[in-house]
Amino acid sequence: MKTRKLGELEVSALGLGCMGMSFAYGQKDDNESINTIHYALDHGINFLDTADMYGPWLNEELVAKAIKGRRDQVILATKFGNEINDEGKYTRRVNGRPEYIRKSVEGSLRRLGTDYIDLYYQHRVDTEVPIEETIGTMADLVKEGKIRYIGMSEAAAETIRRAAKVHTITALQTEYSLWTRDPEGEILDTIRELGIGFVPYSPLGRGFLTGQIKSAEDVAALDENDFRRNHPRFKGENLEKNLQLVSKVQEIADEKGCTASQLALAWVLAQGEDMVPIPGTKHVKYLEENIGALDVQLSDEDLSRLDEYAPKGFTAGDRYADMSTVNH
Repeated sequence: MKTRKLGELEVSALGLGCMGMSFAYGQKDDNESINTIHYALDHGINFLDTADMYGPWLNEELVAKAIKGRRDQVILATKFGNEINDEGKYTRRVNGRPEYIRKSVEGSLRRLGTDYIDLYYQHRVDTEVPIEETIGTMADLVKEGKIRYIGMSEAAAETIRRAAKVHTITALQTEYSLWTRDPEGEILDTIRELGIGFVPYSPLGRGFLTGQIKSAEDVAALDENDFRRNHPRFKGENLEKNLQLVSKVQEIADEKGCTASQLALAWVLAQGEDMVPIPGTKHVKYLEENIGALDVQLSDEDLSRLDEYAPKGFTAGDRYADMSTVNH
């Protein structure tokens, strides 16, 4: 497995997003999910991504089962900030207060069955708490050995600059793919200037770029607990426009002799050696397919065509029904 560096942290060139194993994408199958994590580790993917809100809590517990006895093979990333109350319910608030951070890290350490977290992200920026205060508390956790590296997620460029003055920021995790190119420009320029790695989540457009969804009927057939049923980009006229991109991706994939998923992932990987995408899956067959993206070579002509087909801002619909917690 090839490796890349997020700041000073070396990880596999492809990570594994574990959220969908427990949250947001319909039915769970813990045995298949654990097998998928084992397959990842066996094939050199050592960068696992989870968060306390996935479940809530259930995904961290699942990951703990999967990595038991193999902790030394894992670069473990988790997150705090989407507030979870004592009953394990998401309050729909963002909390970056020092006392909440300390409570959150202790909970994650316990659920993950580890005494340190490799990469600890602020999941969303709390606009009511100075970022200096939040990052300062995270810096204290580094000194205490509870976390090794600090990450941010969905943060704006100016917030990242302020944070980096308090402590080294290792990685920014933000949605990025052929259908979500928002970080291009100020955000990517800023993190590259500061030496911060980039972790694109949903690099397959929440599964849309795989080509498995071809109509409104396919969306309606998704599990009733799959949040894509109510996602702005999967609805009505937005869906119809976005399907045009999928057909173009499939066209080039056919020419390259790879799948649409592999092409979409290869595009993200080609955007810079400082990028480590974390496609999520709970099935070994899709993980195996994703790993194949590392062998897909895109020419300058391929990249130019994809830029033409999917320029920044092309996709119809917001990437969340509520955009109020991102890019702060």
